[in-house]
Formats: sequence, structure tokens, C-alpha cells
Amino acid sequence: MSGDPWFVRRQLGLGWRPATWQGWMITAIAVAVVVVTLVLFRIHKSPIGIVVVVAILGVYAAIAAMMSRRPALAAAGQSDSTAPEPHLPQSGAAAAAPERALAPVAPQQARPVIDRPAQRRGTLALEVAHLTKRFGDRIAFQDVSFTVGAGEVFGFLGPNGAGKTTTVRTLGTLIAPTAGSAIVAGFPLLPGNSQAIRQRIAIMPEAPGLYLRLSVRENLEYFAGLFSVENPRARIGEALEAVNMQSRSEDPCGSLSKGLRQRVGVARALLSDPDILFLDEPTSGLDPVATRDVNDLIEGLRRRGATVFLTTHRLEEAERLCDRVAILNTTLRMVGRPDELRAQLFSRSLVVRTAAPLPAADAVFGSVSGIQSWHADSASGYVLTVSDPKTVAPALTRALVAADADVESIAEVQHSLEDVYLELINEDVEARGR
Repeated sequence: MSGDPWFVRRQLGLGWRPATWQGWMITAIAVAVVVVTLVLFRIHKSPIGIVVVVAILGVYAAIAAMMSRRPALAAAGQSDSTAPEPHLPQSGAAAAAPERALAPVAPQQARPVIDRPAQRRGTLALEVAHLTKRFGDRIAFQDVSFTVGAGEVFGFLGPNGAGKTTTVRTLGTLIAPTAGSAIVAGFPLLPGNSQAIRQRIAIMPEAPGLYLRLSVRENLEYFAGLFSVENPRARIGEALEAVNMQSRSEDPCGSLSKGLRQRVGVARALLSDPDILFLDEPTSGLDPVATRDVNDLIEGLRRRGATVFLTTHRLEEAERLCDRVAILNTTLRMVGRPDELRAQLFSRSLVVRTAAPLPAADAVFGSVSGIQSWHADSASGYVLTVSDPKTVAPALTRALVAADADVESIAEVQHSLEDVYLELINEDVEARGR
């Protein structure tokens, strides 16, 4: 006989619902007996039928209550083990369309939402190797390889149509890859592991897909019930605290701004305590204030040790939030920290401004070790390619002073992540008609 509970207490409403074949069998027997009793005693016009029906329902409720407590009693008698802790299903799969939500699985003991121990950092949350997805003759992305460490905020950048969302859907087991492999939250990306992977991730798409007539708390209660979250009230409170929405928990979602709805979407994703949180364009269409709020939320998730996979078009956002970024344009162009990408693509330069043109610029710049080349960019401005700006700048200053030059400024050229992006992405993928 299975050790699973025969009945599960309803998160919304009263009573219990059958959870195993034993529960369904008992329910079917109870319904059959009630129907037969009503038919028989109605024919004889006797009030005894009502008494019998009430007794049957009482016995059924007692059995449901008793058999729904079996897992808790069993768990109380078990000792700690080294087996992996069970996880809840991901809430993000239902974010775009709640009717396509994943089937609930056995609940787990409540634990703080996204509060990862320090020792989990340094391990890999994602390993992707030569992953490819085609739709017929059209290539969504191909030969994509990268890793994401636990506790890392990883930015996934690229133009419209570059394959970012398709990559997220593939890693989230919503669509199958054409070729290549991946390990997601410790499980190989294979059809047999889809449920295990979904239990350990959450996906929040650009449109969070909330029920606008329900309050914030009612939305979270609905999804907590859908995924059989243990101790839902505490879990919802922790999720609301993580996104700073406690004071708005009773407001209808339809009355919230888009930025606040994004926060509720993140709270819903956090209900399952995911190992990896996929945020697909979370600030798309938001005004600057709402964008700042969502960025602050992502910063808070980073401090809690969450692993965040962030797709975005906002390059300044990626540069500020992400530990590393990947730039995708059907194929993966570069992966690394923003400063590493700048160093790989651009030479290091100094810009010199003087009050008047230098009469002998060749002699001045040629006397300074570390200057590789130079050119004038205005009448009294010069751009110098150097080996190391920190060591060249002091020597250059002395040489300019010795040449009686009136120095207005010496500054290192700062390339942004946008410069890196534009250097690598030089085409409109959607208009290309692949």
C-alpha cells in the first residue's frame, strides 16, 4: 500500500480531496451508498434516510481527516538523512497562462524563500553545451554553450529574434532542444527529467499573467494551492516580504501599476523556492521609476543568494545588475564579465586635452614608454592607445608639463556594455527573415 496520503486538505474551501486511488475508491463508495440510501428511503418516505446520509458523511469525513494526517505522522518519526531535499514545482510555468500549470506534487516542509547558504555558491546551476533549437528550416539558436554559477545573476542579451526567450523556454523544459545538451539545477535536460527540473526552477515571462479581479494575496493563495505548498500562509508572507509588497497584499491586481504587477509575478515565482529563477524581460515597457523598483528587487534576490537568469534589452541594467553576461545573436558571440568583454574588444586608450595644439606632439608622445599609437581627434585633443593607463598617465603628465603644454585633462576612455553590444550585434535579426 502506498505511503502517500489518501486525502489532501484543500488550500481553498473546506474539506479534503482524494489524492490516491484509495481515496477515490472510498469517495466513490460513499457517494454510491448515499445515492442508494436517498433513493430507498425516499420511496418509503422515512426520515431515517437523512440520519443514515449524515452518518455516512460523518464516517467519510473522519476517514479523510485521519488518512490526510498520515504523512505528517510518518515525517515526525523519520530522522534526518543526506538525501536531497525535495522541491516544489515551478510557479513560472503558469505565469503566461495559468490553465497550463504543472501538476502539483507532494508538499515539502516550509523554508525561507530564496535564502541560500553560502556554501552553495561556487557550484554550477546551469551547464549548457552546444544547445540548438530549430523550427523547421528556421534556426532559433544554435551551438550555444555557457555555464551559470549558483548565486549568480547572469544576463542574456541580444536583439529581437535572437533566440533569448526560446533558450529560456528550452531550459525550462517547455520545448525540446533539437541538438546539444544541458544540465539544469543538477538534472540533465532530458524528457524523463522534465518534472524534476520544473520542480526546481521558476519562469516569469514579460507578462506575469495574474488574475486581475483577485487580490495579491488571493493570487498567491491560488497558486500555492495549485502547487500544494506546505504552510502556504507563511510561504506567502515570506514571498511578499521578499518583493516588499506586504502593504499591498489585499489590493486587487487590476489596480496595481505594471511595475507592482511584476513584483507580484516574482513573488508567485518565489513560492516554490526555486533553485533558478528565469526573468524574461522583467522591465520591458516600465517607466524609469518602476524599472528602478524591479532592479532593486533583483539586487535583493542577489543578496539572498538567488540564481537569476535575466534576459533584457536594457544594457545599462545588465551592466549594473549582472555578474556576467552572454551576448546572443542566434549563436553565442561572447560570455564574461562586462569589464572582460570590454578588454577583449577594445584597446585601452587615454584622451588628452590641451589649451593649445602641441607644436611637437610626436616628440612628446614618443618620449613616453607605453604609448603604442596616437592620433589627433580635434585641434587640441589627442587619443593615445596605451598598454596600461595607470602607469602611462603619470609619465605622460610629466612629459606634457616639460613641453610647456597647458593640460586641461587626461582621462581613460571608458567603453560601456552598449559599446560591446553594438560592436558584436550589427544586424536586425527579425528583419533578416531567416
